[in-house]
Amino acid sequence: MDDLELEQDGDVTWIRVAGHAQSAVDLGDPLHLVFEYVQQLALCIDAGFARPAPLRVTHVGGAGLTLARWVHATRPGSPQIVLEPATAMTELVRREIPLPRGHRIRVRPLRGEEGVAGLADGSADVVVLDAYAGGQVPASLTTVEWLGEVARVLAPGGVFLANLGDRPGLRYAARVASGARAALGPGAQTAYVGLHHVLKGKGFGNVVLMASLDALPLDAMRRAAARQPLPTGVVPPSEVLARAGGAYPFSAERDDTAESPEPPD
Repeated sequence: MDDLELEQDGDVTWIRVAGHAQSAVDLGDPLHLVFEYVQQLALCIDAGFARPAPLRVTHVGGAGLTLARWVHATRPGSPQIVLEPATAMTELVRREIPLPRGHRIRVRPLRGEEGVAGLADGSADVVVLDAYAGGQVPASLTTVEWLGEVARVLAPGGVFLANLGDRPGLRYAARVASGARAALGPGAQTAYVGLHHVLKGKGFGNVVLMASLDALPLDAMRRAAARQPLPTGVVPPSEVLARAGGAYPFSAERDDTAESPEPPD
């Protein structure tokens, strides 16, 4: 990757691809999460798994391994699998931003499609989708068929989290949420976490989708959202459904797929 570069800004190392920031890592403080959506992913994990016991986490997309480092710091001993096909990025990260001693993070040079397909049933407490190519989530990683593989991999009580960039109205996120509910089965719940202006449709931005077959910890999520450095909110399952307006899942079988909306310049 000739367009891959590192930039140091104080304690934070930025990873950029073609000038666009992919990750921000603070080696001295893995609890320092720069990007709002990474803070929101961490918020969801903390709310869903309050006990500081090890978690089995599969990350689809890795870059600087920021969230994996946070999981290791907050829940030492957690076995983690990172599916990251960009081997040049992984090699650079290992060399210049090394992982902490004693970690159980295993990076596999695989795309999310084949990587998740190769995992055992019930082998993950959390599956995190944070994979972008050219600023967009690949279409193959939001189909109901692929989400069915995610559902197979999740253990009872497991949680699926996805970082989704979307336009005002969140129509793309609504279709991914619909697919997650269909894949997980009857009774599955979905919620959004995001900055207020994004949730209120005032601009393009990222939302974190949280999905589970179990009841979502909404009170804990709201309390954690209120502590975020920027105004952050939670859209509960009932409102996600009300906003959906009949949104239906993306499907490879029906040849009905789409990347996430292209971000504005």
